[in-house]
Amino acid sequence: MPTGVALRDVRRQLFAAADRILLRAGPSGLTSRAVTTEAGCAKGVLHKHFEDFDAFLADFVLDRVEQLAPEAAALESRAGTGTVAGNVTSALAAVFGSVAVAIVALITFRDGLRARLRNVWPAGVPVLTEAAEMIAAYLAAERDLGRLPAGTEVDGLAAMLIGTGHLLYADRTGTPPAEETLHRMVSSVLPSGA
Repeated sequence: MPTGVALRDVRRQLFAAADRILLRAGPSGLTSRAVTTEAGCAKGVLHKHFEDFDAFLADFVLDRVEQLAPEAAALESRAGTGTVAGNVTSALAAVFGSVAVAIVALITFRDGLRARLRNVWPAGVPVLTEAAEMIAAYLAAERDLGRLPAGTEVDGLAAMLIGTGHLLYADRTGTPPAEETLHRMVSSVLPSGA
């Protein structure tokens, strides 16, 4: 790789390269050499900005968690519009159509990454935990509007939706489930009439 090439936003470029590799080759294909090659920079660039590769991966995972914030705001703003099942289906498709499923595999694959994440994310799996909180907040808003029964336990319901959604998307060798398959699952989990 040529040296001396200025990179505008190193983190963004390296994280985008990691996304592409993770989706294309899975956790085993995600190496520091693969990331820097994909980003078009020297290997030393990654190590200049991060303590080691697991530190890079931890920041990458946490950055992808932060990227759920706009999706969470958009979902919550849809409370009271459309159908609850339709809104949840769209949100799950957005979460699992991203790099989220591959990140779960990455966290499972790398012991050093899990150890680093435990320091800042002591419970749950990053991305999935955040997605469950996003769904729970939306369902709570719909419950407050009377579109879900008053006694609906939204945290457990959100966890079921995330877990079942993850199972539908977990097979990266095939195509993602059809929207109607996802919608059918969401409708079967939500209380009747949602």
